[in-house]
Amino acid sequence: MALMFLSRKYKFALCFLFLVMFCLCKGQDSPLSPMDKKEQEVIYSVIQGFVGKWWNGSDLYPDPCGWTPIQGVSCEQYDDGFWYVTAINLGPVFDNSLTCSHDAKFPEQLFKLKHLKVLSLSRCFLSSNQNPVKLPISNWDKLSDSLECLTLRSNPGLVGTIPTKFGSLRKLQSLVLLQNGLTGKMTPSIGNLVRLRQLVLSGNYFVGEVPVNYGRLSELLIFDASRNSLSGSLPSTIGFLDSLLKLDLSNNMLEGELPREIGRLKNLTLLDVSHNKLRGGLFGGHNDFVNLKDLVLSNNPIGGDLLGIKWENFQNIETLDLSNIGLIGSVPESITKMNRLRYLDLSNNSLSGSLSSNLDNMPCLRALHVNGNNLTGKLNFSEGFYIKMGRHFAAWNNPNLCYITKPRNQIPYGVKPCL
Repeated sequence: MALMFLSRKYKFALCFLFLVMFCLCKGQDSPLSPMDKKEQEVIYSVIQGFVGKWWNGSDLYPDPCGWTPIQGVSCEQYDDGFWYVTAINLGPVFDNSLTCSHDAKFPEQLFKLKHLKVLSLSRCFLSSNQNPVKLPISNWDKLSDSLECLTLRSNPGLVGTIPTKFGSLRKLQSLVLLQNGLTGKMTPSIGNLVRLRQLVLSGNYFVGEVPVNYGRLSELLIFDASRNSLSGSLPSTIGFLDSLLKLDLSNNMLEGELPREIGRLKNLTLLDVSHNKLRGGLFGGHNDFVNLKDLVLSNNPIGGDLLGIKWENFQNIETLDLSNIGLIGSVPESITKMNRLRYLDLSNNSLSGSLSSNLDNMPCLRALHVNGNNLTGKLNFSEGFYIKMGRHFAAWNNPNLCYITKPRNQIPYGVKPCL
């Protein structure tokens, strides 16, 4: 009886193993992970277009949404019971991600993946001279019901302009075009992407003005268009970006004044407009940046003085860079009441007067640059202040400035001792 029971148990295990092997070998027809035949052919063609013709998907990955997943490709099951490709990440994003070939192209088959939510291509198009690849200007509307995240990063060989059809990607939440070879103007059609939360256009060759209708992006959290050749004035509509946390427009050729409406951005934590051609002084609207942590206005002909700002209201600021912006007048005592300030750079201006000894009492200050001004008087800081600052204290090129304390370990470079 026991022998018969073991024999039946053995037969049952053998049948179960056979069933599992049958399902695995069945591949796409497997009831465990069915994948539409056309969808499977499309993803093979798309990956091959980026990776190279050597890549044979049907042999290497007979069930790309099941038991043989493709690196960097994700799938989801939909109501019809089939699995569809929802994410493609190519380039050195993850440790095991597929990398693009030197002759990678944008395959037209890509736009047949009707359930694609995420497309990320990093370091796929590397040479703008030997193998430039033009960013497709059409067919993006075919992904309008699915695409949520589009990232094209570190592709100097990716050329062309921002497609107007991007404006049809109504579900898009993140658009990152970082460090590519793209040119032309920033298309106003992006202003239609009302669900957008991240817009990064940094490190390209974009020209022209920031479109007025970008003010419609009320859910935008990050707007980074730094390191381009943008010009003209910032539109006042930028003040309608109520949710904005980070605004970086540095290293462009922006002109005019910062619009006063920018003071409406109550949630802003970073504002960087350094290395532009902005003018008009520091306006009172800056007082409204109650959540600001990093304010960088350096290398602009802004002009004006520091006296019209209630600096004591900026209790969250950690970085304040106002270097080389044409400031005149004295350094107000209210700056010493910025209790979270870690980095203060007022260098290369035309500031005059003396520095308050209360700078010594700022609890978080670790870097102070006031070099290249017309400061006068005596630096009446403690020895501990100079030790704490070390090389991060700069006060040279102030001919009429001298220091009193002679610390054992640190002497302010380029400042003469008081007689």
